[in-house]
Amino acid sequence: MATDKKIQFWKRNAKVPGSLQPVYGAQHPPLDPRIHKTFLKEAPKTNALSIKSKKASSFLEFARSTSDAWDIGDDEEEEFLGGPPPNTPPNLNSKVAVATAAQVIHNYSKVREKPEWPQSTERVQANGSVVKSSSAAQLSQPSDGSSFRKPLHKQQSLPLRPVIPLIARISDQNASGAPPMAVREKTRLEKFRQLLASQNTDLEELRRCSWSGIPREFRPITWRLLSGYLPANMERREIVLKRKRDEYFGFIEQYYDSRNEEHHQDTYRQIHIDIPRTNPLIPLFQQAPVQEVFERILFIWAIRHPASGYVQGINDLVTPFFVVFLSEFVEEDVENFDVTILPQHVQRNIEADSFWCMSKLLDGIQDNYTFAQPGIQTKVKALEELVSRIDEHVHNHFQKYEVEYLQFAFRWMNNLLMRELPLRCTIRLWDTYQAEAEGFSHFHLYICAAFLIKWRKEILEAVDFQGLLLLLQNLPTIHWGNEEVGLLLAEAYRLKYMFADAPSHYRR
Repeated sequence: MATDKKIQFWKRNAKVPGSLQPVYGAQHPPLDPRIHKTFLKEAPKTNALSIKSKKASSFLEFARSTSDAWDIGDDEEEEFLGGPPPNTPPNLNSKVAVATAAQVIHNYSKVREKPEWPQSTERVQANGSVVKSSSAAQLSQPSDGSSFRKPLHKQQSLPLRPVIPLIARISDQNASGAPPMAVREKTRLEKFRQLLASQNTDLEELRRCSWSGIPREFRPITWRLLSGYLPANMERREIVLKRKRDEYFGFIEQYYDSRNEEHHQDTYRQIHIDIPRTNPLIPLFQQAPVQEVFERILFIWAIRHPASGYVQGINDLVTPFFVVFLSEFVEEDVENFDVTILPQHVQRNIEADSFWCMSKLLDGIQDNYTFAQPGIQTKVKALEELVSRIDEHVHNHFQKYEVEYLQFAFRWMNNLLMRELPLRCTIRLWDTYQAEAEGFSHFHLYICAAFLIKWRKEILEAVDFQGLLLLLQNLPTIHWGNEEVGLLLAEAYRLKYMFADAPSHYRR
């Protein structure tokens, strides 16, 4: 009976200092039990019972073979266990207690004299990512042993991935922290350098090199070239840039004052409302000069495209171009950079280039934003047909709980997954979109299909309509980086290879 109560005591007090607990914060929002069921869900009952019985048996054997200072019947344990256990020795074994206390004092004094910290503060996970251990925080504590006198608190677990900025170094490093492939990266840099330095850039070769990602230092000029904003001939580039930039600011002088006119007030008011909502977690986009730039870009585009005008969601499409062209002049992290430090002519050039490259993008998907948005309706229907062929279980699961693809995939098409992915991942994804023929209008469909199937396990575990929508609208991608985007692109390319030239394959 005594041993049974001891087992209950240990089971009740499983959370001891050093046990791993989830950590919350800006980069680690609290887990929603309706969404993250995989985190909260217990192991299968059969396995759990066998594990528990095994642990209990092990502790029982330990208790029977041990006689030390824990085998006491003091008031504290009696109160906790609900009364004195029968057949318990009434008094503490004094010899055992004295010997144990002497050993504890001896060990404690040795630790105070020379604490033995772990030599390594990092561990390598099975997937190759490097994670700092909890001892890293202890290395900064004083060595006089004062830290040992502090009360113990429940230790929090560190995130599985290092906390990284939402933009980071424009994602030129993996979020997993894996070391770069130095030799391969140098070869790629040299290849880009040669292509961009040639008198007439080979755009097809540039696309092939860009498909797997563009190095940060070459991304601005590469995006200008691949979007069709810059000509391939080097001699013409400066002339074209000057002409297009002057043309944009000519539009500003001609049209921007009309934003206060009655027939443009609705458009300008909607833009003015949406701008502060654009990437609200990134300080760069909350600066007044940046918001004014976005207002001008979006208003001028709406005026010049009356068939669609401004539609909510277009405001998101400016941000990758703005960040990439800004990074050409910024060595530090972009997300906290004060744009007013830049010379006025540089700010104007970034604004004009962002406008023209966004315009080139929207020219290929403008039917997404015309009346009734027929382009998005068509793409969502194509996504439904594709998923029904590549994963019938997921498709039937949606039908069972009456989830319509339009309820979650509309935003995926309207915002090009920008609300689902961190900005650093969007920029990496757009490297490939720029390199792909019809990347934004066609390849994006296969990206959405691969992205949906990526969460297959979580989708099938959600067993009601509300749970499914909460999951699909709040997918946990905050720690995604190049590694995850690369896997997503590979799966999307596989789907495109299978279905793009044979669309009847995914039609029932």
